[in-house]
Amino acid sequence: MSEFSFTDHSHRRFNPLTQSWVLCSPHRAKRPWLGQTEEQSTKTRPPYDPKCYLCPGNTRAIGTRNEQYTSTYVFTNDYAAVHENQPMCTNTDIEQVTLSSSNDLFCVESVCGTCKVVCFSPRHDLTLPELSVEEIIKVVCAWQQVYADLSRNPEIKYVQLFENKGAVMGCSNPHPHGQAWALSHVPTEPAQEISSFRAYQKEYNACILCTYVEAELVNSKTESTNRIIVQNESFMVVVPFWATWPFETMIVAKSHVSSISEMSDAMTRDLASAIRELTIRYDNLFECSFPYSMGLHQAPTAIHEDGVCCHLHLHFYPPLLRSKEVRKFLVGFEMMAEPQRDLTAEQAASRLQALSSVHYKSKV
Repeated sequence: MSEFSFTDHSHRRFNPLTQSWVLCSPHRAKRPWLGQTEEQSTKTRPPYDPKCYLCPGNTRAIGTRNEQYTSTYVFTNDYAAVHENQPMCTNTDIEQVTLSSSNDLFCVESVCGTCKVVCFSPRHDLTLPELSVEEIIKVVCAWQQVYADLSRNPEIKYVQLFENKGAVMGCSNPHPHGQAWALSHVPTEPAQEISSFRAYQKEYNACILCTYVEAELVNSKTESTNRIIVQNESFMVVVPFWATWPFETMIVAKSHVSSISEMSDAMTRDLASAIRELTIRYDNLFECSFPYSMGLHQAPTAIHEDGVCCHLHLHFYPPLLRSKEVRKFLVGFEMMAEPQRDLTAEQAASRLQALSSVHYKSKV
């Protein structure tokens, strides 16, 4: 029998953050594709769109007018997923949806909170990779302010900052923006990560991501084991060893920082630089506005009791696989069994590493 090859043979990789496995099938990248393709918009967006609900000075759907903002702009989401004031759900209320007395099988929790919209720029036609480092610094500062403000509310137990870029990721408006959802509970995904942080700290007296950063710095010494895309003094951009999405990446703080509230001015600039360098490479990969879902994982709030064990990192989950028209679908086996990917983390990293840090539009 031939020697095992990570580029030809199926294998599983373990994600220590979520305590889950991903199946790697690198040979499947060679299969022909006759499935769905994504249409790419060829329209050039104007710097200002009078019909856009997020552009400066425009009136939103509920009648509220935006400020004539010239930088970032934050407001409460008009169609928030959660609300600050609503009645609690009691055992009597559960009888509205079940006649069974087995409440262990029909559990309900009332959820309160608020949702914010964070406009990255007044320009309707730009995205993060097309902003300057100085402009992205203002975005990071807006995140810091939103996170700090929401953390002061004793009813808020978790703040999730995120961006959905592109229609394929469910973005309802192309104007550059992200969101902040603040909830009265810690959601499932970050709760699992925090559990993993605590367990690793208890067993090894160390932080998972501090250890991982050190390990990937060692791995970067050889081409075949290097998964680092770019790095600076404060942050590392890496394709995780356990990545699920084709060109998934993490931006990880090199030092143990629990949240963006703890970052120095230098770290803020370094994070803005890392975001810009990564997203430029994403756009350059298929020379398109590269879609993704991105979110910050950090201490649930600035004052949460589990904050000390958390390590600031950003997840980027982009769906495109072979080209700007062909995306990865998490369906079938992925939904019924476990996630699967068609190229290794090392193959994805190699392609991203080889790309220019100058945006392709700037070369025209």
